Formats: sequence, C-alpha cells, structure tokens
Amino acid sequence: MPNSKHCALVTPAKRGKGNKSQVHNETEERTPVERHAAMTWVQRLKRVFNIDIETCVECDGAVKVIACIEDPVVIKKILAHLKEKASPEPTNLLPSVRAPPQVELFG
Repeated sequence: MPNSKHCALVTPAKRGKGNKSQVHNETEERTPVERHAAMTWVQRLKRVFNIDIETCVECDGAVKVIACIEDPVVIKKILAHLKEKASPEPTNLLPSVRAPPQVELFG
C-alpha cells in the first residue's frame, strides 16, 4: 500500500511515509542533479513491463544503450530515411496462390 508507514521498508527506492527523516538527511548530502534524478526509461521498461533491453535476445549478452531519441521530429526523419533505404518489394514474384503444376499421364 503506497500510504503505509512500512512502505519505505519494502520498496527498492526506500521511499514512503516511514522514511521522511532519512530522506531529508540524504538530500542534504546529494547534489541537486542526484536529488532530481528519476529512473531511466530502460529501468522503467524492466520494472513495469519486465522488458529487459539490456540483454541480447540472441546470445544473452550485454547490450549497451547508446542513445535515447525522444524528439518526434527526429524520430520521423529517421523512420523516413529507413523506409527510403528499404529494398523495394520485387514485382516479378509469382502469385502466392496458383494451381499445382500439370503432370503428364503416361498410359
């Protein structure tokens, strides 16, 4: 329960009503940047949706996130570029549904 006085004892961030005096002591020792630092989106994905993007699905090796692009204009430009560079679908393919090949009957 978020309003329980025992919340700070059981949550990973040690936040809650039962931790008021300890939080004030910690904020005096930390820099303003450290006080306002929130969870990264990578941490949130893992915590909320159990999605671990820091582990390769192919080899279970470590993956390093090198950028987080959040600007919608930049995202649209990247996607447009990728769509432009994608190979066009070949038009000379056979239809997906066709009759089986004719077999000559020898008598």
